[in-house]
Amino acid sequence: MHDMSAHAVHHAPTSFIRKHVFSLDHKVIGKQYYAMALVAAFAGMGLSWIMRIHLAWTSAAIPGLELLSKNGAPGGVLTPEYYLQVMTMHATIMVFFVLTTAPFAAFGNYFLPIQVGAEDMPFPHFNMMSFWVTFTGFLVLMASFFVADGPTLGGWTQYAPLSAVGKVAGPGQGTGVILWATSIAIFCVGQLLGSLNFITTTLDLRVKGMSLMRLPLTAWAWFITSCMGLTAFAVLMPACILLILDHVAGTSFFVASNLVINDQLQPHSGGSTLLWQHLFWFFGHPEVYIAIVPGMGIVSHVLIANMRRPMLSHRVLIYSMGALAVLSYMVYGHHMFVSGMNPFSSLAFSFPTLAITIPSTIIVLIWIGSLYGSKLRINSASLFSLGFISMFVAGGVSGFFLAQPSIDIMLHATYFVVGHFHMVMGVAAMFGIFAGTYFWFPKMTGRMMNETLGKIHFWVSFVGTYCIFMPFHYLGIAGNVRRYSAFVDDYLQPLIPLHRFITVAALVTGAAQLVFLYNLIHSRFWGKPATDNPWECTSLEWSTPTTPPPHNNFGDKLPEVFHDPYQYGVQGSKGDYVMQASPEQVKTAFDEA
Repeated sequence: MHDMSAHAVHHAPTSFIRKHVFSLDHKVIGKQYYAMALVAAFAGMGLSWIMRIHLAWTSAAIPGLELLSKNGAPGGVLTPEYYLQVMTMHATIMVFFVLTTAPFAAFGNYFLPIQVGAEDMPFPHFNMMSFWVTFTGFLVLMASFFVADGPTLGGWTQYAPLSAVGKVAGPGQGTGVILWATSIAIFCVGQLLGSLNFITTTLDLRVKGMSLMRLPLTAWAWFITSCMGLTAFAVLMPACILLILDHVAGTSFFVASNLVINDQLQPHSGGSTLLWQHLFWFFGHPEVYIAIVPGMGIVSHVLIANMRRPMLSHRVLIYSMGALAVLSYMVYGHHMFVSGMNPFSSLAFSFPTLAITIPSTIIVLIWIGSLYGSKLRINSASLFSLGFISMFVAGGVSGFFLAQPSIDIMLHATYFVVGHFHMVMGVAAMFGIFAGTYFWFPKMTGRMMNETLGKIHFWVSFVGTYCIFMPFHYLGIAGNVRRYSAFVDDYLQPLIPLHRFITVAALVTGAAQLVFLYNLIHSRFWGKPATDNPWECTSLEWSTPTTPPPHNNFGDKLPEVFHDPYQYGVQGSKGDYVMQASPEQVKTAFDEA
């Protein structure tokens, strides 16, 4: 740990631009990330509604859709190509600009420096750049809706060679691909800048008394995620640059020799289509845990505060999250079982894919064991935390099937995989975001969110999510191929009523998110004023002199840490808890361990 007094801290801004737009304050940057993720989430949800309506009623016209693309949706009815373009944009927006951005960059930026006792991030200009670079990437991606041939239709994976040869491959394979690759490359730069800041903050700016094992589980989750991001995004960024070069510079990184597309021999030689898959999935599987590990930290933090007692093992939770990070780089090949992989290589990737379930299972068992016998406070944050556990388990169980090459080859291109990753990565991560929002909203804004609306939001989202994604597993077993825009085959016709049920569930569940949006905005301006520590928590973010925290977080005097972050159920104290920064003496088995 460095001497914080020697750390150069920027002064409070005076101009509107420096305070609210190009801010160096980590708290403002965290809010900017959250706002961008919120816009991206509703954009992605709107695109999912378009897809679901089209799948349930293929010939139905969606009013106004032709304004987005006259050729892609003439009369408001999606063409097969435009359906794939909408699907690609939905997936890309949600994976990169929501699931990666909100739980990691938004909450992490706001609370990591406060939880370690720092006044700000060590590189505030890098921090500001990380947001604006990421936001630029988002704008570049959304701009692809307005180019002549529309967005790319290659999915969020953008498999070569079709994504690498240009317009000759068909609609959506021209400018849209270049904009997609440019957007993701820019996004990677922003995440690399952020990861460097997070790692340095955790290692160098901890306040006096804040040992690594006294860090809250959220801080550990953000630190572990930063380490994953530093490696994963550093691989995806050059891969995107190489893809752009194949398009505009005539290179052949991902295009093999003698490739004929649309009866045209391509002027490429020596490339490898599988090279793109290796580079992409070396990023792609750690990305799953980049989205989910921050949620694990948030859920653990929220549950402890509401159980009023620590987890069964703070250390084992940390080690298990670290094990997930390490193993996530050893299993990426299970995404390539259908690529013609050598059976021995498939087996080599199958074993660690099964092994990675061990730390996940340990984390879940610690959560459940800690909850057993506790008098859990039921509020919106704790409900979404419980929902996170439910989604993570329900979605994770299907991963056992996909870890077997022989089974995965049959299910890989079906809705079974779609149901699996939506539950374990998408919805679980979203529930973590909601839990963090309801929990930290009072500290970020000084006002409370409406608990009644929060519980309505939870129950409709929880039931609706199961109604949407559990049937996906059945559809996959029935042979329903993903990415089909219409189900014209005889064996798929009986599945259309189930698709209509899923669509209705998706519309209802989406409406619940509008309730959340109303609650968020209304509470921000007219919510009940919050006290400095409404949940009676112990970690340093609840020790700031004001709510919201001042510019330098702790005023003129930095705190000193005397305890572990979860001193709950302490007998003899004024309450049932002792703050981390309180000099009150308590017997702590945690520190003796």
